Amino acid sequence: MKKIKTFEEAMARIEELERENADLRKELEYYKQRKASGRQPHNAKWTAIYNDFVICYEKGMDLIEIADRNGISKRSVYRYKAYYEEMLKKNPKVVAGATEKKKGE
Repeated sequence: MKKIKTFEEAMARIEELERENADLRKELEYYKQRKASGRQPHNAKWTAIYNDFVICYEKGMDLIEIADRNGISKRSVYRYKAYYEEMLKKNPKVVAGATEKKKGE
């Protein structure tokens, strides 16, 4: 970078840096607003699909049928199944009891 010798050169450089800064702020805002890729957190939508998966799985539906019913990938169904089995190992009464209550309602 060349050395700035005059006031006019300094002002021109400041304007150039302000434009660059504005462009970078726009780019940063774009990255803040874009949707994150990959697995999403366990929000209301995830919970609703998971609860439907549990009901269907305990009724004996095929995993492929569950995927088609909920409009999700086969891989997601296997993830739900792994999560279900993990929860079943930790506390079998809570997982099994939750679906029994829904069936009886």
